[in-house]
Amino acid sequence: MSGLSKTISNRRVRIALVGCGRISRRHIDSIIQHNTNATLVALCDIQQQRLQNAQALIEDNLDRIGLPAYHIEHYTRFNELLEAIAKEIISVDLIVLATPSGLHSRQTIAAAGVGVHVCTEKPMATRLSDGLAMVQACDDANVRLFVVKQNRFNSTVQVLKRHLVAGRFGNLSMVVANVFWQRPQSYYDQDSWRGTWEFDGGALMNQASHYVDLLDWLIGPIESVSAATATLGRTIEVEDTAALHLRWRNGALGTMGVTMLTYPENFEGSLTLLGAKGTVKISGPALNIIEHWQFADQLPEDSDVLRNNYACDSIYGSGHASYYSNMIKTLKGEEDPLCDGREGLRSLELLIGAYRSARDGRTIHLPLEY
Repeated sequence: MSGLSKTISNRRVRIALVGCGRISRRHIDSIIQHNTNATLVALCDIQQQRLQNAQALIEDNLDRIGLPAYHIEHYTRFNELLEAIAKEIISVDLIVLATPSGLHSRQTIAAAGVGVHVCTEKPMATRLSDGLAMVQACDDANVRLFVVKQNRFNSTVQVLKRHLVAGRFGNLSMVVANVFWQRPQSYYDQDSWRGTWEFDGGALMNQASHYVDLLDWLIGPIESVSAATATLGRTIEVEDTAALHLRWRNGALGTMGVTMLTYPENFEGSLTLLGAKGTVKISGPALNIIEHWQFADQLPEDSDVLRNNYACDSIYGSGHASYYSNMIKTLKGEEDPLCDGREGLRSLELLIGAYRSARDGRTIHLPLEY
């Protein structure tokens, strides 16, 4: 077993990537960027074509940085991968789950059962009980559970966090988050699990999950949430539009607007903070642009804050590589995890609270009773 008491030293972390769809490219790119400390040993997907596409992407990336291609095992069933690990046919330290969210819990529990560390994409689960079970299973197996929250690692978000912690805003009065994106019906139609309660979740749970995470991670614990959700323009089980009212324990109020119906394409992903002594807005496709930065006190670094902006060609931003750096160093015993299973539970609890509020038509106070 590769347990918490046993760090990985004097070799690369061996990773199996499960799920070779839309987000897998970010994981492949990140692993190859860290090729001196990590290596892909296996790919798993139920579709053979996706396996082949992922393999081709790996080879292209290796060629781009001047490294030769190497052998990677392919599996079309998750259980086959676990059986190979259990029988020591293949050696894996970490399984990365880029699968439908509703599968994360059972797959995490199964992976922990063969003594392997686990990393899941967001959200960690679609039910709070499933998230709790994941944390418990990994604790019991003495393995790590990581949950990807790459927006925390954006350079723009990192500098905002530092100045929040330093107290430059004074008392926060208002926080506004907007996720105005476009997801056409064809997006949901490409896979049967998309737009379902069981495996996907809606605009809040899926697309806006990283922004929901930042509401807690940046501002602090949330006292209550009141939400309304609607399915206005897509033929799906879940919501394509949502509006939230939030109250933080520190007294701040806030709103969050989310829709996947923005015409004609993704328009804005933004976060605005208004405090007694500071006003900041971060926007862009992936919170990659500091649009406004103003404080009552002037610091030399304020004049150079825009250097944290960066070009971005997708909503995913540039944080996956930094996330992998922390995860790999954690497994090597060099750092503490910055976003583990318990951190993942914080945003999951807020998401579930919002859905309960929308369902019951009442304000939900956190933490939840369960």
